Amino acid sequence: MVDVGPERFAELVADALDGIPEELGELMDNVNVFVDDHSPPGRLFGYYEGIPLTRREQYGGLVMPDKITIYRQTICAACRTEDEVVEQVQVTVVHEVAHHFGIDDDRLTELGWG
Repeated sequence: MVDVGPERFAELVADALDGIPEELGELMDNVNVFVDDHSPPGRLFGYYEGIPLTRREQYGGLVMPDKITIYRQTICAACRTEDEVVEQVQVTVVHEVAHHFGIDDDRLTELGWG
């Protein structure tokens, strides 16, 4: 386990989001990204809550934003170095953003991101 502090971890998440190709980033719609220290049971690295873009028909009005949560302590507990944390944060952010675009876990595994 490596302990990456909350501020540094938030920077890693921001860097991972900045690493998403600009043309994809521009397509992200009504989604917020958060860092949480503790994951729910099951050792999740991240979690997407919302309606994927592929399933939105009439998504106007005052709808709450989708939410992506990245779990700091769970990722840190699974890593031995900060470099491993950086890599896991990048993979987790891509994984959760993919869910926002309607890509499920099976397809992510096929693509090498599962």
